Order: sequence, then structure tokens, then C-alpha cells
Amino acid sequence: MTISPWWLLACAVPVLLLGEFLVRRARWLARFDVPVPVVGGFIVAAIVLVLNATGRFPITINSQTSARWWTWLITAAPQWRATPAPPPATPVYLPFSTAFFTCVGLAASWGVAKRGSWQLLLFLLLATVLGVCQNTLGILLARAMNVSPLLGLLCGSVTLTGGPSTALGFSDEFAKAGFPAADTVGAAAAMFGIVCGSLLGGAIGGTTVRTRGLRDAVADGAATEQIDKPRQTFFHHAAALFREPLALLVHLLLLFACMKAGAWVSLFMKNAGVTFPVYMGAMLTGIFLRNLLDAFRLPLIRSDVIERIGAVSLGIFLAVAMSSLDLLKLRSLAGPMIVILSSQVVLTVLFAFFVTFLIMGRDYDAAVMSAGHVGFGLGITPNAVATMDVLTAKYGPAPRALLIVTIVGAFLIDLTNALTITVYLNLLK
Repeated sequence: MTISPWWLLACAVPVLLLGEFLVRRARWLARFDVPVPVVGGFIVAAIVLVLNATGRFPITINSQTSARWWTWLITAAPQWRATPAPPPATPVYLPFSTAFFTCVGLAASWGVAKRGSWQLLLFLLLATVLGVCQNTLGILLARAMNVSPLLGLLCGSVTLTGGPSTALGFSDEFAKAGFPAADTVGAAAAMFGIVCGSLLGGAIGGTTVRTRGLRDAVADGAATEQIDKPRQTFFHHAAALFREPLALLVHLLLLFACMKAGAWVSLFMKNAGVTFPVYMGAMLTGIFLRNLLDAFRLPLIRSDVIERIGAVSLGIFLAVAMSSLDLLKLRSLAGPMIVILSSQVVLTVLFAFFVTFLIMGRDYDAAVMSAGHVGFGLGITPNAVATMDVLTAKYGPAPRALLIVTIVGAFLIDLTNALTITVYLNLLK
């Protein structure tokens, strides 16, 4: 049985319902702040794994689509003209992930960014240092177990800090260096990291907030009592949006305009030789529009509406992405890989808890950043943001932490990480 990308998309809401049900029933999931779409999506992926492993009812999930009408918002016109045939397939959830990052940009006022500009560079430095530590640890463990040090490097920042896209991008370089199975091993290692990052990020951040008695900071900087608010569900956000149809329509038009303009920005950067994902161009466009409107004192953007649209987009995106995980790839994790990757998880958690939190200020924002650092230090930025979203919904807003982690995890770390990986590859040749 093959599940089409459209059926996969239609299953997003049932997956979110399953996740919310399990989080309400299993108190430990709520206590460790595991995002709802991660819970529901992982359960679906685990069920598919069991069915495929037993061979009784094999299921293939196709999450890719080439439909032009679906990818129109995230594709610039020259890309269409250059490909008269159907364009290359992209994940069906890409418009939702792009919409979410655009909402992050539309919510980023200059006042918030200005207060955290130096922290942006500091957090980038910490994320780069963690990548160096991951590579060093992986190579040392590989040599200790008498396996190729390239395996250790591949199970380092290539697949963890970098994620699946970086692993795929460097697979040819690893093959040239003498490790032809880099694509398969990289996919499995990245999958391992995504699962661990999704499950552990909230536990680290939430534990830090509770054990250190941190207070959440409101917009004017005044301290308030720590709170333990119930999670606002996907359906709560969706219902609130539809109660104000005019505001929803205006903000969707602004969102779509930023996404389309962001596709052009990303195309321009790619033509200049810079790796620039489409969601990054859309986010930067959103930041520009938000601050342009603020400069002219035009209150066209309501932060509450943007946050709700972002929450709905993130929920659908993660539900689809997690449900389509092919956990069978984890079968290729041999003994040395398990040892290296398990050690990397311990390293990343300890680094976030004892280094990121302390250096970023030992306050509530630092705790949220440490949770996000676990999320993208072991997997992908959207999982990190989902974890931070759970924490801020429970304990209070942390807009500076959300902005810093998103910008570093979504784009800046790719620049420094690529340089780090290249240096290590050359040293191992």
C-alpha cells in the first residue's frame, strides 16, 4: 500500500488529535514538554515500522510532490520557466514549514532583535563549538573502536548539528574520501538524532526552568510569577483564527506575499553561489516587512494572529514530517554507530545544560535557548522551535530566544558547520 502525499497531508489533523490525546493521558509526556505533533507523528511512524518489519501489511509513504499549484508560493518564476517538465519533487509539507518561518519573521520587531544582537553572535559561536566537539568525539570514538574515522565524522556535526540536508549535501565528498555508504549511514544517523532531539529538548529546558526557579519575562522586562499554563492546542489556535475572518484574511495575504517574495530572495542568493533555503528568504522578507510597518507606525500586523497562524503551520508541518519518517533506516545502525551516536546525545545534552545555559545568561531566555540547542544540535530547527513553543506556552514568552535560535539554527550554523566539516574532511584525507 502506498500513501500519497495528499493522504499524508489529510492525516495531519488526526495525527495531532492522537498526539493531544496521548499528552493529556500520559503525564510524563506533558511534564517533559514533548511537542504534540512529535508524539502523534512518532506513534504513526512506529506503527508503520512494525507493519513493514513484519511484512504482513507493508506501507510506503510518499511525502514528495511535483504539483506546480502546490509549490507556486515557494517557487520563483524563472525556476518554472527553466523546467517546462514537472519540477523536482519537494516535500508536501514545505509550504507549511515556509509559512511557519515567515511567521517568525513577521513577529520579529527590531526592538527585540536589537536587545539580543550580541547574543545572536554568541549563540552562533556556541553552536559552532558544539559542532567541533561532536566531530572530535566521533573521530576519537571511531579510532578507539578501529573503524573508519570518516564514520565518526559522519556521526558528528554532519548529521546532528547539520541534519539530513547537510548529510545529503556532503555524501559525495565522503564517497570521494573513501566512504561510499555515506548517504545511507547519514540518513540513519540523522534520523536517530531527530528522534532524540525531539524527545529530549523539552525535558532539558523544562527541567532547567523548574529546578532553578526561573521567572518568565514579559514584554516590558518586569518579572512575573512562574506559571504552569495548560497547552493551547492546535484546534484552540485554529478556532481563534476563524472567529476573526477579516484579520485572518489580511494576515494570510501578508504571509503569502512574503513567501512569494522570499522565493525570489532565495533564488537570487542561490544564483550568487550561496546555499539559501527558501524558508530563510521568506523569513528575512517577513522581518523586513514587519519592521518597515513598525517604522511608519502602521499597526497592520497583530502579533497574536501571526503567532496563531505560525502555531497552526508548525503543527501541520511537524505532524506530516514526523509521520513520514522511515524508521526502518535505523536498522543500518551497527554497533559502532550506536556507541558514537549515543555518546553524541550525552555530549549535546551536557553542553546545552552546562554551557549554553550558563553562557547565555542563566535566565529564562537562556533555558529556552538551551532546549532549542538540543533540538537542532541533534536534529532539525523546526523540532527545536516546536520544543521552545511548548515551553513558552507553559511558562511565558521568550521572543528573543525564539528569534536567535531560529536564525542560527535555520541558516547561520550551516555556514560555520560546512566550514568545520570541510576542515575535518581535509585533515582525515
